[in-house]
Amino acid sequence: MRSRTPDRLCAEAVDLARTAAEEAAAPGTVGEHVDAVADGDRVVTHLFECKEPGYRGWRWAVTVARASRAKHVTLDESVLLPGPDALLAPEWVSWSERLRPGDMGPGDLLPTEAEDLRLDPGLFGGADGADGVGVAPGVAELADAEDADVEPGSPAVQPDTTARGSIAAVADELGLGRPRVLSRYGLHAAADRWEEAYGPKTAMAQAAPANCVSCGFLVPLAGSLRQAFGICANEFGPADGHVVSLGYGCGGHSEAAIMPKPPRPAPPVIDETVVDPLPLRPDRAGGSVEESGPGEEFGHS
Repeated sequence: MRSRTPDRLCAEAVDLARTAAEEAAAPGTVGEHVDAVADGDRVVTHLFECKEPGYRGWRWAVTVARASRAKHVTLDESVLLPGPDALLAPEWVSWSERLRPGDMGPGDLLPTEAEDLRLDPGLFGGADGADGVGVAPGVAELADAEDADVEPGSPAVQPDTTARGSIAAVADELGLGRPRVLSRYGLHAAADRWEEAYGPKTAMAQAAPANCVSCGFLVPLAGSLRQAFGICANEFGPADGHVVSLGYGCGGHSEAAIMPKPPRPAPPVIDETVVDPLPLRPDRAGGSVEESGPGEEFGHS
């Protein structure tokens, strides 16, 4: 049981504690004595200010103790500990929680937990028809091959683990041989993401002339997702290649509007492409310019 009052001899051993802290710390980084805390009977921890750059609020903690009925104080341990207002690094977060969409690159492997709520066991459980969650064919070999020496340029040959004519082979051909399939939770989670990115409540859909359900560029999905989602195939649309809600829409709708004809320019006020004859002065005799004499054409008689 810890004593509330520090032992007198241990509390007075400030110089012993400071010497131990200076031996463990860099020169000149041990500051003033902050406090002496009783950790137990005849056990006291001395706290010293830390002046090391980057360790604001940290303190050197040196623990001293003495045996029962002994008058000699001995050193227990010295360590650098954070204080109440210490500058600390952010709390460590597991890689599975730090991972964000788009973080994976070529060659990266993302292991899936056995109890992932987004997945349910497939119809046949595994590739060999056994019950339980298995590993997709070839994935285990790829994981083991990371530690093996592979010659550059050599193709990775995956072994054929499914016997021809077996039930598992027929299931693979029908698309039923997957070890795990998307669960209802995983289906709803994916639908919520797609609805948020390309749904009827987005600004693009609110300003669209029509919804995707009537667009000719919509490629419907299979299964139950067909009732609410499709894939946009308009290369000029903002959602080309993405899963969109049937209530989504954009200005690239196939039936949005008919392209207007280009307007015809107004006729020019002065047509410089036509030559109009212009006499220098009106003919007083009512004749043309050609009938006048040479001198009269330039105003000479």
